Amino acid sequence: MKLTLIRHGLTEGNIRRLYYGAMDLPLLPDGIEALHALRDGGGYPEAEQYFTSGMTRTEQTFAALYGDRPHGTLPGMQEMRFGEFEGKTYADLKDDPAFRAWCSGDYENNVCPGGESWNGLTDRALQALAPILAQGKDTVIVAHGGVIGGLMYRWFPGMPHRFVWTPDPGHGYQITFEGGKPVSYCTIPEHGTLGPDPDTKIPLGD
Repeated sequence: MKLTLIRHGLTEGNIRRLYYGAMDLPLLPDGIEALHALRDGGGYPEAEQYFTSGMTRTEQTFAALYGDRPHGTLPGMQEMRFGEFEGKTYADLKDDPAFRAWCSGDYENNVCPGGESWNGLTDRALQALAPILAQGKDTVIVAHGGVIGGLMYRWFPGMPHRFVWTPDPGHGYQITFEGGKPVSYCTIPEHGTLGPDPDTKIPLGD
C-alpha cells in the first residue's frame, strides 16, 4: 500500500512561529492560493480513501487540494498539545527555563508542561494509523508537520532529529508499505521539497 501524508497549508501560526498545536487556526488566504498553485502543478496522488486530522486547517487544505470528495477524520493525527507553551512565540518563551529544558538536551522525551512529549505524539499517531495500515488500502491523510516529522523519524531512523523530516506547508511524503512495514518514500508533490538532508542542523533553544 501507499500512505501519503500531506502537511496542511500556511497559517498565521506558521508566520508568527506560534506553538499552536491544539489551537484550531484557519489557513491564510495566501496559504489557500499557494495550495491551489501546488495542486494545479500536479503531483498529488489519488487513493482509495482519504482522511484529515479534523482540524480546520487540515479540512481547508483537503478542500483546496481534493475538492469535496468524501473523507474521514483521524483526531489522533492532530498536532502536539503544547500545554503551557500553547499560543506563544519563541520570543515569548526563549527565556523560560521550562521551555529551554524542553527544546534542548533530550528533546525526544522531555514533556511540555501540561502537554505531550515528542515520543508521546508519535505513539498517538501510530495508534491512529494502525487500523488504516491493517487495511492495506492506498490512503491520503492531511495532517500536521510535527506529526509527519515524528512518523518519518520513527519509520526511517538515521536522521539527527525529527525536525529534519518536517515538510513545508502543502508538501509531504508518500510512503510505500510492504507487509505492514515502511520500505521506501518519495516527496509529495514531486516538484516540491527535496526531502531531508542528513547534514541539516537545527538550532534548538538559541
